[in-house]
Amino acid sequence: MKTSSTSFKFIDLFSGCGGLSHGLELAGHKCLLGVDADKYAIESFAHNHKHAETYLGDIKKLSEAKLKSLIKNQTIDMVVGGPPCQGFSTVGRGKVEDSRNQLFREFVRVVKITKPKVILFENVTGLMAKKNQKILEMIFSHFEKLGYTMDARVLSAEEYGVPERRRRAIIMGVLGGECVFPEPSHGARGTKKLVTVGDVFKNLKASNGKAFNHDTSLAKLKNDDDRERLKCIPEGKGIRYQEDEKNYLPKKLWFGVDWDKLRENRFRQTRLQRLSLKGPSPTILTSRTSYYHPKEARYLTPREAAACQSFPNDFVFHGSQTAQFRQIGNAVPPILAKALGETVKKLKFNSVTKKKSKRDNNKITENVFHYKQSTNL
Repeated sequence: MKTSSTSFKFIDLFSGCGGLSHGLELAGHKCLLGVDADKYAIESFAHNHKHAETYLGDIKKLSEAKLKSLIKNQTIDMVVGGPPCQGFSTVGRGKVEDSRNQLFREFVRVVKITKPKVILFENVTGLMAKKNQKILEMIFSHFEKLGYTMDARVLSAEEYGVPERRRRAIIMGVLGGECVFPEPSHGARGTKKLVTVGDVFKNLKASNGKAFNHDTSLAKLKNDDDRERLKCIPEGKGIRYQEDEKNYLPKKLWFGVDWDKLRENRFRQTRLQRLSLKGPSPTILTSRTSYYHPKEARYLTPREAAACQSFPNDFVFHGSQTAQFRQIGNAVPPILAKALGETVKKLKFNSVTKKKSKRDNNKITENVFHYKQSTNL
């Protein structure tokens, strides 16, 4: 593993399979502990972070004594993670009162125990929505009381070399210093071309020649009609409007719906959406039925979904196909995490000497959304 004079030891809370930790380690940092309640996610984490300890279970039951024992009383420079985000999500019915929104308090508790120099808190962009303003204020306030300078950005993964258009809210806290976020490296605002699905699908084999989590026999469509429909749909296309149905499908394979009676005269989500090899994928979700192979009449394999998320080919996922897709869809893209890790190495501590003026809560999200649609392929 790459080492650096600015290498930070860190704990990953709500770690999932470890996309965030893996990316930070690619930047030269060292994970000491991964914490998650998902059995298969922790199995994947342990397999791919053999030097780190793991804790499987409810974080509320992780005592201070147990925590210190797991990290062998080492100094912690950074606490990172992403509490469950469904309550904040802009997809579906995000609810401010969702009990999962309160799990960030456990993040705060661990920060109080370990007193790291840096905190990295990632979540869905819905956290920045107006309806969640009070929650965001509360998150900032908790950490500011502990002495951290707080800031937030929404980063779009494809601008950092990930072959996927995925936006994530990143909250950073720096003890005695200013927050810094990575500058885009790819696309219209960077100097490099966007990484495409075609780029990463060229080789899905690990260094030992094996293709892990890539059994195409498990990616077959069971529904005969859908399989025949998919054969008719071009790369990068899917069925959402009646016009799509007419353009791509023979009449005998039409869905048999009354388009005039559908809300907005369309399917709520595009059906049988093929990925395009020519650009980044859409956001990889936790269900394998969200997107389909660009050319073949089948689902993506977990390996292909992981490649879109920028996981290396030797990163192995444990559990059933459903468990694997859940881990991949919930993960932070490692290459995006690496960009954050490289930026963290540039932070200057003890640089804030004068007392900051009181924060204007109405301006918390003023400069959050910096991304723009990238077209530089």
